[in-house]
Amino acid sequence: MKGYAAGALVLGAMMLVTPVAQAQTRTKVNVGTVQSFGAVGTYIALEKGYFRDAGLDVEISLMNSSANVLAILAKGDLQFVEGGTSAGFFNALEQNLPVIMVADRVSTPIHHQMLVGIQNQGKITKLTDLKGKVVGSNGPGSVTTYEVGKMLEGVGMKLDDVDIKILGFPQMGPALVSGALDAALVIPPFAAAYQDQKIAYSIASVDKLVEPRPLTIAVAFMNTEWAAKNKEAAQRFFVAYMRAARDYCVAYHGGPNRKEVIEIALRNGLDKSAESIERNPWTGRRMDGIINVAGLLDQQAYYQKVGLVKTAAPAEKIFDRQYVDYANKQLGPPPQVNPDSKLENCR
Repeated sequence: MKGYAAGALVLGAMMLVTPVAQAQTRTKVNVGTVQSFGAVGTYIALEKGYFRDAGLDVEISLMNSSANVLAILAKGDLQFVEGGTSAGFFNALEQNLPVIMVADRVSTPIHHQMLVGIQNQGKITKLTDLKGKVVGSNGPGSVTTYEVGKMLEGVGMKLDDVDIKILGFPQMGPALVSGALDAALVIPPFAAAYQDQKIAYSIASVDKLVEPRPLTIAVAFMNTEWAAKNKEAAQRFFVAYMRAARDYCVAYHGGPNRKEVIEIALRNGLDKSAESIERNPWTGRRMDGIINVAGLLDQQAYYQKVGLVKTAAPAEKIFDRQYVDYANKQLGPPPQVNPDSKLENCR
């Protein structure tokens, strides 16, 4: 997928280039993202020419997690990174690295579930039953560890009351079957798949239990040094980015473009089949791109409490909303979504 640039789109689409793009040399922008359905908005902007229309030549680079590439972002090899919130970001701020959050990408509903191995049915039915048990998380400083800790605190427990084991989501299913894990905090599409396979069952939902809500778990990060030198390009990037976010939200609520969005996801390897995309619930996001700062501050405070972050950064160092504000002003009123949809968020 690396090297799939906006300039390589179908030649006939070049006739749609706006005066902004015609009047200047396109600015090269490198975006790092995780290959998951949550990245479909960026591919919408690429395939539908939104980046091209904004005078940008966007290249997507694939990564395993945002935590692994924050240093690359800070170095300037990438200008934007899409990925999960983590203790690593707050530590990057402590080191005064030139990174900041600039837009929401995934927020409530996120459909994360505390799953328990089926062999424990009748024995483990609630969170307090996990005391002394082995619980899986995908990373010590990841948002899933925050979610586990917050859910346990809600029932009077601490993270130390369970034995946390670090494991990738694809490996959690076999570990639940073998008994290597008693429970695990699992994300889509794995959470639904493990329950469909009847190897695990859910005892708690992050969407219902973790506050403050909406819980933001994935964002767009930006290199602040690049933005300071290329402010107009950064603004134009977010006009295209937020335009695509609106398309996602219309599709999320069952709008007329849903099939188109699914096809874009499949062409770019974000899922295996249309059936899989329809079967699994889509994650929410803010149509206006604004992040719930109270939630981010709570995440930072939690990581600080458990010793993963030393110094708390102020809100203004965590999230800069000027770019989504600019984009929303340029784009005008948000589109109406399906009035019959009862889904939360993405409005």
